[in-house]
Amino acid sequence: MKTYLDNAATTKISDEVLKAMQPYFNEKYGNASSLHSFGTEAKQAVENARKIIAKSINAEPKEIIFTSGGTESDNIAIKEIAFTHKQDGNHIITSKIEHPAVLETCKFLETIGFKITYLDVDKNGLIDLKQLEKSIKKDTILVSIIHANNEIGTIQDIEEIGKICKKHKIIFHTDAVQSYTKIPINVKNIDLMSLSAHKIHGPKGIGALYVKKGTGIGSLIHGGGHEQGLRSGTENVSGIVGFAEAVKTADNKNIEKFRDKLINELLKIPETILNGHKTKRLCNNVNVSFKYIEGEALILQLDSKGIAASTGSACSSKQLEPSHVLLAIGLKPEDAHGSLRLSLSRFTTEKEIDYVVKQIKEVVENLRKISPLWRK
Repeated sequence: MKTYLDNAATTKISDEVLKAMQPYFNEKYGNASSLHSFGTEAKQAVENARKIIAKSINAEPKEIIFTSGGTESDNIAIKEIAFTHKQDGNHIITSKIEHPAVLETCKFLETIGFKITYLDVDKNGLIDLKQLEKSIKKDTILVSIIHANNEIGTIQDIEEIGKICKKHKIIFHTDAVQSYTKIPINVKNIDLMSLSAHKIHGPKGIGALYVKKGTGIGSLIHGGGHEQGLRSGTENVSGIVGFAEAVKTADNKNIEKFRDKLINELLKIPETILNGHKTKRLCNNVNVSFKYIEGEALILQLDSKGIAASTGSACSSKQLEPSHVLLAIGLKPEDAHGSLRLSLSRFTTEKEIDYVVKQIKEVVENLRKISPLWRK
């Protein structure tokens, strides 16, 4: 049975999204910046999509800037706040379990003189709000904390983080790529937020950056002045339309129920650890570590049985080092290497869950039989 449980890496485009996008490939193919009817038709489609996405997070349409995806949104948010506000300070606060799009951007900024504080997390993957507030200095200009972690699914309290930042008059950015449409989001206390379409059954190559009105931010991509001058380049009209349709048709029914069933069944396997928070967790995320086996061997064995899963973030899954997220929550390297991430979608069925549980139990048992570390 072919079973796809790597939806945190990407999702398939839904039929509704594909249908909504199709006319903008070969019928309504105008440039949204053109003045003729083809262009105005495309422009209207872009603006309608902007309204849909803005409404979903309680924002204004003009606060939504379309990008190529979450990585670009993270880069624009962090780099441009750093460059635009460097006269106010050079200190940025983030966490040790951010997506590589945030961590690598921060590492780059360190090479040109910015100071970065990487907050610790507890065993469940939560930052300490008191540590966050204590880390704020006179020269702190930005806090960037992921809303829901892409590997372990732990959900941070971004409302409280936003209040702390507001109290100290510091800009707050959150990467909400994994959480968007899965958790209600109100941007009242958020200044910048990264979004992506391909995690919610939309197309790849399209995302958005929410920029609160009045937030001083510069342009990373210069050109014709598209997207209010913040992100030049001809708009990806079909992608934008598909993104909005994915938001309109988002459906999380049954996902949490299937997630809990999967977790409960996998924890029946001896020497198995649940990674991430038990309750403050994305509705579609399961991350467990099986002691005494290698995650890569597990993934390959499952793939041979038609099951697509992951050992961590797709952006770093080809690296041999253990997950930085799992190490940050206190796992030993050997246990981190035995991790498995399963991420569900609206299309996941209970029959698939039952199949996956059966196959994982068999594969883990077989791999442990040949492991020199497993007790005989």
